[in-house]
Amino acid sequence: MLKNSKLRLRAVEPEDLDLMYLIENDTELWCCGQTTVPFSHYTLKQYIAESSNDIFQDRQLRLVIEKTDGVSVGFVDLQNYAPQHHRAEVGIVVVPEQQRQGIATEALHLLTKYVSTHFGIHQLYSLVPEGNAASMALFQKCGYKKTATLQEWLNTPSGWQSVIVFQLFI
Repeated sequence: MLKNSKLRLRAVEPEDLDLMYLIENDTELWCCGQTTVPFSHYTLKQYIAESSNDIFQDRQLRLVIEKTDGVSVGFVDLQNYAPQHHRAEVGIVVVPEQQRQGIATEALHLLTKYVSTHFGIHQLYSLVPEGNAASMALFQKCGYKKTATLQEWLNTPSGWQSVIVFQLFI
């Protein structure tokens, strides 16, 4: 378990099903990923049960962001892990009522320390929709640099949207 005085990052447990269901079925977030249909409780329960929590095997890792009082408030994900190139894409989501409290910043700092120490990751990156000022500010605050713009990368209900590539070299 990864922790500091404010929060910890831990493996997903069956008890996290309701939080995962809430976040995965938030249609406002679908434009940032590959989701186009709702997930059932059954499907998510299977995902939790079958995930090895081994980034080398799964090429991804999902960790729960939990406050020290035991309240789970979001997830931080590593995906597209490329062991040969020592890099991974990072995504983070905090439930709306817990946002703007420094939780995402703390979670990214914990994640960075963890992946550099245990996986030898040299680079983390994130693709942030250009209209998401809060995420852009978060990644910049955590030391990520804007390095590119991918034009018309996301097909959203309001039209094509570009994304900004943020990179952190550890």
